[in-house]
Amino acid sequence: MSALRAAFRFQLATSKREYGQLMPLFTTPLMTIIFLAIAQQAGREDLSGHAVLAPALIALWGTSLMVAGEIIDNERWSGTLEGVIATPTPLGVVVLGRVLAVMVVGCLGFVESWLVAAGLFGVIVAIPHPGWFVATLAVTVFAMAGTATIMAAVFVLARSARTFQNTLSYPIYVLGGVLVPVAMLPGWVQPLSWLVFLSWASDLFRDTLTAAPIEAPLLRLAVVAALGAVGFAVGHWMLRRILAKVRESGSLAHV
Repeated sequence: MSALRAAFRFQLATSKREYGQLMPLFTTPLMTIIFLAIAQQAGREDLSGHAVLAPALIALWGTSLMVAGEIIDNERWSGTLEGVIATPTPLGVVVLGRVLAVMVVGCLGFVESWLVAAGLFGVIVAIPHPGWFVATLAVTVFAMAGTATIMAAVFVLARSARTFQNTLSYPIYVLGGVLVPVAMLPGWVQPLSWLVFLSWASDLFRDTLTAAPIEAPLLRLAVVAALGAVGFAVGHWMLRRILAKVRESGSLAHV
């Protein structure tokens, strides 16, 4: 736990200097304007909650994906990746701590979306179930950080993380039902969405914005947490295997 806390604090200090890692937060207001304008132009004020929620979730996933890649890329280009690998702390724990730190900051995307909706459109998106909303946010942050370790493992083998970051963003937005609920996707796609933690989190978030009682909230939270834990376990296993491979080939710094 001490190593996790140290990685968390280190990333918070790093983010104060490297604003590029928080780029999704700068695009969140613009995306909120676009989604809300589309919903209102179509006369679908009932979708305002969806339009406000989607940019915040996109910011969270974009931030986790960016940091997971930048951790590896920055350490490699600065010549410190070997030192990080040589420490007793597993790289997966370091990645988890650093991504969690940025995820906490990334939660500001929700504040941005709500403020833009209220300030520019006069749309106040109420949260009838604030307790479940906060619980869903906490579990989603954990799941994103856990899943990011898989991305970090892939980035160890890549010459540049940027290609994978750009490739993995939008498929997850679609499969995760960030803007369009999974139920509205083609039937053959929906089983794939069930394996993406964001699809469960997105649906649960949307339910917290409605006055109707939420169906099986604890079970759905457990599914999100379980998928996040599986992501961390798989990512940690991949990191160990990949690091063993690059150590053997001597290609850790240059793959």
